[in-house]
Amino acid sequence: MTKQAWTHVYAHLDVDAFYVSVELQRRPELRGLPVVVAGSGPRAVVTTASYEARRYGIFSASPAERARRLCPEAVFLPPDFEHYRARSREVHAVLRAHVELVESVGLGPSKLVAKVASDAEKPDGFVELSAAQARERFAGASPGLVPGIGPKTVARLERLGVTTLGALGATPDLQLIEWFGRRLGPHLAALARFEDERGIETVRVAKSESRETTFDRDLRGLPELEPVLERLSAQLCETLAREERRGRTIGIKLRYADFTTLTRARTLDVAVNDHATVGGVAVELLRRLDPRRPVRLLGVRVAGLDEREPLRTAVPAGQMSLSL
Repeated sequence: MTKQAWTHVYAHLDVDAFYVSVELQRRPELRGLPVVVAGSGPRAVVTTASYEARRYGIFSASPAERARRLCPEAVFLPPDFEHYRARSREVHAVLRAHVELVESVGLGPSKLVAKVASDAEKPDGFVELSAAQARERFAGASPGLVPGIGPKTVARLERLGVTTLGALGATPDLQLIEWFGRRLGPHLAALARFEDERGIETVRVAKSESRETTFDRDLRGLPELEPVLERLSAQLCETLAREERRGRTIGIKLRYADFTTLTRARTLDVAVNDHATVGGVAVELLRRLDPRRPVRLLGVRVAGLDEREPLRTAVPAGQMSLSL
């Protein structure tokens, strides 16, 4: 295989177990031990686990209490997101300046091949594959190996007798159209053959920013919930102001103890990022909702950050338009 035959070469960098890796740089004495980054509250979840901890069945999003039962001897560290964001910026700076020095990378003629190649020999592999080599190497793998083919589709394919990527890629389009429809059927076969014509998006503008928290104990009533919402709004607006970003839609998210989740939102005439406006609208939405049942999670969001418009002075609260 020659790289000259590739129209494009994509490199997919998977910064594996990033939070744990950052912590091990600060605490090298913990290398080789089961390390878990997780909150300490009764409802906290695991953000990242080292490979040593994963052998005990501890993975991201696992309840922290369950992780402690599975591996009592593990080292549990509280997350330090400000530090992780800072290290992430450093990683991106290195990538921009010294791409050729990166390890644990997958190289391929498309984003799809590069992604699968980066997963092929974790955690320290450097894998280069063409689309043909990917088809050969993963022909016997489950279709679920490929991003974009989810568990429900895999289960349905298995019921239809298609259990490998090789079999899926060889299935005629007409048959797949009968099973999955005119758009999804051929798309699944293309994924199985590692056909991918997507380009690289060098800039991806986030359309919204949010802050939310899950309580250690359920909260009841506006007197307990409003101060939390004010605090979350202040944290959110601090970030938006620092990044000079504004949005027109302000929303809240509330989850009851039985996991019923409600959202409410309001769209303003102008884009804002100040705490007075964001917090004021968020609290008003909460008061209108007036939750009477125990609440386990509360959050606030500002959306429409990708909309471009001249900055104007926000109108008074009574003149805002409502969008639910």
